[in-house]
Amino acid sequence: MSAITVRHLHKTYRAPLREPGLRASLRHLVAPRYRTVVALRDVSFTIAPGEAVGYLGPNGAGKTTTLKILAGVLYPDAGQVEVLGFVPWQGRSAFKKRMAFVMGRKGQLWWDLPALDLFHLFREMYQVPAATFRRRLDDLAARFRVTDLLTVPVRNLSLGERMKLELIAALLHGPQVLFLDEPTLGLDVMAQHEIRDLLRAYVREEGLTLLMASHYMRDVEAICERVILLDEGRIRFDGPLTELKTRFAPHREVTVTFAAPPPSAPAAGWLVGREGPRFRWRVPRQEVPRLLQELTTRYEVDDLSVQEPALEDVLRQIFTTDAPASAPPAPGG
Repeated sequence: MSAITVRHLHKTYRAPLREPGLRASLRHLVAPRYRTVVALRDVSFTIAPGEAVGYLGPNGAGKTTTLKILAGVLYPDAGQVEVLGFVPWQGRSAFKKRMAFVMGRKGQLWWDLPALDLFHLFREMYQVPAATFRRRLDDLAARFRVTDLLTVPVRNLSLGERMKLELIAALLHGPQVLFLDEPTLGLDVMAQHEIRDLLRAYVREEGLTLLMASHYMRDVEAICERVILLDEGRIRFDGPLTELKTRFAPHREVTVTFAAPPPSAPAAGWLVGREGPRFRWRVPRQEVPRLLQELTTRYEVDDLSVQEPALEDVLRQIFTTDAPASAPPAPGG
């Protein structure tokens, strides 16, 4: 049984059209004009229990709209959605107790109060038994290393510390499904790295089902093995992260440091960099074994590495080409 099922999801918005100036403003009050913005077009996918999936796409692709529909915040225009067997927008309390939604842009902590006060309020709202609440809070606070911050007013915390507490607030009632929208937005590099590590460990250990939208590709690479790629409201790819790289980036980068500069470098792929005895090639995947054999048999090599392209580079290549979106594989990847 799938934890999340989405079938033929469609969503449009009405956006006002108004020219600048006082006259245009008055005209808009009398006879407003609108344009229709299609956010989602026939989107279908399934996510299995315990699966962590990255939801990727450029700004305006429809990622946040999808998450809000799955969390019951928005209604779709058409399509069928089930999360843990519930229709999200029907507003059942049993559904709300089994899911959580964290948005990096919008916090739920109260600025002038310590997080612990809000946590106790959430315990009452979600009807979490006191012993369960205390055990879960102690565990999460220790994992996220914020035990000494629970009684500090939120306004006195760093952005990274606040995000840790936001995540704890979302996990205290023991959700089975977690929706994340830009969880590391605005954090410094160290805080991003720490949040990623904490989320990866928690998701795997607790068997949490996760759907995460993020512009930070390292978030997705660190936590998710499957990605759904959304482009202009349509699914362009749904499958393993490794397959995404294979399909859209058919090259690997080979870096070699020779013991001494060779009289002639091997002819392979595209030479993209050279610093003394150190060479870098971008090589078609099928040619990598031949190049490695040539390097190790004909030359004296001090160091050799083969790297996959970064996910960020792959997506940049996808979204800067004019190629039409290819049909996605069967939902569920």
